[in-house]
Amino acid sequence: MKKVLILSGSPRKGGNSDILCDEFAKGALENGNEVEKIFVCEKKISPCTGCYYCKDHGGRCVFNDDMADILQKIIDCDVLVLSSPVYFYSICAQLKAVIDRTVARWTEIANKDLYYIATAAEDDEDTLDITLACFHGFAMCIDGYEEKGTLYGKGVYEKGEVKNRPELMTIAYEMGLSVHD
Repeated sequence: MKKVLILSGSPRKGGNSDILCDEFAKGALENGNEVEKIFVCEKKISPCTGCYYCKDHGGRCVFNDDMADILQKIIDCDVLVLSSPVYFYSICAQLKAVIDRTVARWTEIANKDLYYIATAAEDDEDTLDITLACFHGFAMCIDGYEEKGTLYGKGVYEKGEVKNRPELMTIAYEMGLSVHD
């Protein structure tokens, strides 16, 4: 059994990337894993200001918000799923704030299996390149990471539209199902 943490960056509960997170969770749970999904938009997370208060205070941030709890869960999980809709060819602000705030204890984030879920209205071949580069950039700062799967949910715009794309729902479910010891 692995500890799976899903960070759903979508600002729309029930949005396309959020729905795919739920499908991933369904598969991971079915395979006997412990799964927690954090809907990032519901959390109070201030953006990092680069003050480095954390450096002189044992990884404690100057902001007293929900990030300390989320960061501990990131450190403790075995599998980390990063999910975001694509906004202007990049990740959404909500997920970017989480990633930036990991700076407080980033050296403690290690040995993670990583999965990425990204959705976009456009269907062009390069639509998700920058979004995935953001995910990869975070991964490169993690010792012992392994990128295990990426779901490219292109061509979905309206909230919930991904439900009309059974191939995407299946891929998300099967990625979750692939999580095992």
